[in-house]
Amino acid sequence: MKELKFVDVGEGIIEGHVQKWLVHDGDAVKEDQPILQIETDKAVVNLPAPVAGIVKINTNENTDVKVGDILAYILDAGEVATFDKSKIASASPIQNQGSTANETQLNKPEQQKSAQSEANQHHDILATPAVRKLARDLNVDIAGIVGTGPNGRILENDIRSKTKAQTQSTSHVEKFSELLEEKHAHEIERISLSQTRKAIARNMEMAWTIPSAVHIELVDATSLYRIVHREKDKVKTELGIKLTFYPFIIKAVIDALKENPNFNASYDHETKEILVKKYYNIGIAAEAADGLKVIVIKDADKKSIMEIASEIERLGNKIKDNTITLDEMRDSTFTITNVGSLGGGFLSIPIINYPDVAILAVHLIRDWPVVEGDMIKIGKILPISVVFDHRVVDGADAVKFTNTFKRYIEDTDFLELM
Repeated sequence: MKELKFVDVGEGIIEGHVQKWLVHDGDAVKEDQPILQIETDKAVVNLPAPVAGIVKINTNENTDVKVGDILAYILDAGEVATFDKSKIASASPIQNQGSTANETQLNKPEQQKSAQSEANQHHDILATPAVRKLARDLNVDIAGIVGTGPNGRILENDIRSKTKAQTQSTSHVEKFSELLEEKHAHEIERISLSQTRKAIARNMEMAWTIPSAVHIELVDATSLYRIVHREKDKVKTELGIKLTFYPFIIKAVIDALKENPNFNASYDHETKEILVKKYYNIGIAAEAADGLKVIVIKDADKKSIMEIASEIERLGNKIKDNTITLDEMRDSTFTITNVGSLGGGFLSIPIINYPDVAILAVHLIRDWPVVEGDMIKIGKILPISVVFDHRVVDGADAVKFTNTFKRYIEDTDFLELM
């Protein structure tokens, strides 16, 4: 008999949601055959059978699970007749949340083993002695915290955020919901967050701790507009690729990042260091049915305009059909959000995609009067906003970065050479 447990399918994953079983209880499966869809941190993951055998399902669909929970058992043919899930000592915590009288009568060796296991669990946690001491001083259980540092390391900010959340949840939030439900008892509906919305909430809470500022600029995108509209039909017909403004914007961003490297970085709060990245993975905010997601164009500096356009289309289709993977949404170094693609809005101030240092918002290109010498003509103007981590870069740096980006977008020769 083999247990199919919910394991950490990606860095930092601690819980998931059983979305759909791809097999029925009692079905015969092959080794590595996908048998279950789990919704995790912004992605749906297919879990394969670890061995060939007969499936005995242990968790229902639409159930939340944590890492380590037993989802199913894979049995040999000879084990099916004698299989009794209730007698298995290692049954999933989901199916055995309560304790029986017999289970509470633990002898001393078992108690010592449990204590030792808990001690080992705390020992395995990535945190400095100073952070551990802070957790003890603030009466925070460090084992229940998901670290936001490298490799899941728990930082001082994580401890303080947990303390703040505990304080709010026991005072303001509870009081607010109690009063609201008392007043509108039959007019309130509680809706549980999906795994995607939970991930968005966590990321937004982390991003909100960043002391950020914004710089706004207007860019003359007349040449960009002309080139894209001149070439897009030809590219679609000859290459089958949808050409948009995005690949050119990404290329201009990369060159601006190379000239302003601190924007292609992360801030290590614990060591008070800037981690400047020598690779260029550009995140793109994407609208999905279940909430905002960020697809990542890996090594975008090494790709051509057409390769970037093709990658954007490929990943966009995976967002639409819900087959995007965690790896395809991770490890961004800088993020762009295209507000203009939604067809509205003049300017927006996006939230930084943690742990990036900055995010660029591009908006709807509009016809605006442009002054050239003594003449006024109609130009295609692109409003942009850059939100940045003020711990890492200053306003003057943001102006330099934005001016560099603007220079490339307004440079016809640069765009034509792409």
